Amino acid sequence: MLKLGTPFHLLHSLKQRFLSSCHSLTTIIQPSPATPLPVEEDFAVAKLILESDTQSLPETLQRTTFQWNPNLVDKVLKHLWNHGPKALQFFKYLERHPTYTHASSSFDYTIDIAARMRDYKSVWTLVARMRACHVGPSPRTFAIITERYVAAGKADRAVKIFLSMHKHGCRQDLNSFNTILDVLCKSKRVEMAYNLFKVFRGRFKADRISYNIIANGWCLIKRTPKALEVMKEMVERGLSPTLTTYNILLKGYFRTGQLKEAWDFFSEMKKRKCDIDVVTYTTMVHGFGVSGEIQKARKVFDQMVREGVLPSVATYNALIQVLCKKDSVDNAILVFEEMVRKGYVPNSVTYNVIIRGLCHTGDMQRAMEFMVRMEEEDDCQPNVQTYNVIIRYLCDAGEIEKGLDMLEKMRNRSCLPNLDTYNILISDLFVRKKSGDLVVAGKLLMEMIDRGFLPRKFTFNRVLNGLLLTGNQDFAKEILRSQSRCGRIPRHLKI
Repeated sequence: MLKLGTPFHLLHSLKQRFLSSCHSLTTIIQPSPATPLPVEEDFAVAKLILESDTQSLPETLQRTTFQWNPNLVDKVLKHLWNHGPKALQFFKYLERHPTYTHASSSFDYTIDIAARMRDYKSVWTLVARMRACHVGPSPRTFAIITERYVAAGKADRAVKIFLSMHKHGCRQDLNSFNTILDVLCKSKRVEMAYNLFKVFRGRFKADRISYNIIANGWCLIKRTPKALEVMKEMVERGLSPTLTTYNILLKGYFRTGQLKEAWDFFSEMKKRKCDIDVVTYTTMVHGFGVSGEIQKARKVFDQMVREGVLPSVATYNALIQVLCKKDSVDNAILVFEEMVRKGYVPNSVTYNVIIRGLCHTGDMQRAMEFMVRMEEEDDCQPNVQTYNVIIRYLCDAGEIEKGLDMLEKMRNRSCLPNLDTYNILISDLFVRKKSGDLVVAGKLLMEMIDRGFLPRKFTFNRVLNGLLLTGNQDFAKEILRSQSRCGRIPRHLKI
C-alpha cells in the first residue's frame, strides 16, 4: 500500500384540469411604465420573459428601459436555466441590440443551455459566433460542451471535440487536457480517460493534477488498487503526492467499505506530519457516518476541533447528513442548532438535508417550517432541489394536489421546475389511474418539452398510452402533432 454543483398555470381542481383546454393557458403581461420594478433587475427581466409569449417577447423587451450589461444578462440566463427556448430567444434578441454586445460568459451560459437541450446545431452556431465576435471560444467553452456530450452518452464525440479544439481557434493545453480527463472520470468513463491519459501525458506534460484526476476516477468506480498504481507511477515520474492525493485515496477506501484501511491510512498521514486539513476530516466524518459508525464519526469531528482545525459548513453538512440517514433527524437538528449558535450560516445544502430527513420520517409540517426558516432567517432561497424533495414526499403520501400546489409555488417564486420535477409529478399522477390525472400528466409532458426537456421514451409512451386507455385520444394525438412540429418528439413515435 502506498503510504501517504412559457409557463401555463395548472388549475387546482382535478375536475377543472380535466375540463380545461389542452392548450397552454398563456397570459401576456405587458409592463406599465408607471409600475415600479423590483430592486433585483434580473428577477424583473426573467419574470417579464417568462410571462410573455414567444411572438410578443421582442416587442415587450424593446419597450423596457433596462440597461443591459453582461452581469445582468448572465443572471437572467441563470434564472431561465430550466426554460431553454426562452433563454435562447432572450440571448438572440440581445444579439441584435444596437448598443449591447454579448460577453464570453453569456455565450458560455447559452451554449450550456443549448447543449443541455441537445440542440447541437445551436451550440456550434454559437461557437462560430463567439469566434466571429473575438470573444472566444475559450477552454471553459469546450469544458462545457464536452461535459454535456458525455452526459448525453456521447463520450467518444467529446474526446473528438477536445482533439479538434484548435480548429475553432482554441489550442489545447494542460488545463484543457485535465478538464477532459475530469469530465470523463466523473461520468465513470475512467477506462477511456486513462487510455487518453496514457497517450497524451507526454505531449501535455501531465502534472500532479492529472494524476489526481485519474486516481479519483478509479476511486469513484471503487477500484482503489488501480488508484494506488497511478500514485506509484506518479512518484516514479518524480511528482510528489499532495494532500489532495491522500484525501482522494482516503475517500477511495471509504467508498469500498475498507474502514480499517481508511483509519490506518489516516493514522499514517498524521505520523508523517501531513498538514491534515478540513477536507481530510470531513472525508473521515462522512466516510464513517455513511458506514453506520456514527460514534466514530462524531469522535473524529470532536478530535478535529480539539486539534485546532475549524469545521466548515461542508463538515457540518456531512455530519448532519449521516445523522439523518443513519441515526435520527432529531440528533441532526441538534447539530444544526449547534452550528448556528457557533456563528455558521447554513446553506441550501444544509437545509435540503434537514428537509429531506424530516420528509423521510413523515414530518411534513416541520419540513415546511424549515423551508420557511431557510428563507426568512438565513435569506437562503429554496432551490429546485428543495421543492423536488417536498413534491416527491407529498406525492408519495398521496397528496398529489398539494404536490401540484407546490409546483405552482415554484413558478410564483421564479424557481423553474427541472426534469426531475416533471418526472416525479408525471409518475405519481399515474398512481390513482384517474382520467383527469392523466390529462394533467399530458399537460406537464407538453410543458416540459416546450421548455427544452426531452422526456424518456418510457415517460412519453406511458402518458400517451394512459391517455388512449382513458378515452383521451384527441389529446394524445394533439401531443404527437404538437411535438412533431417542433422536432422534440422521440423518433420512434408516430401518429
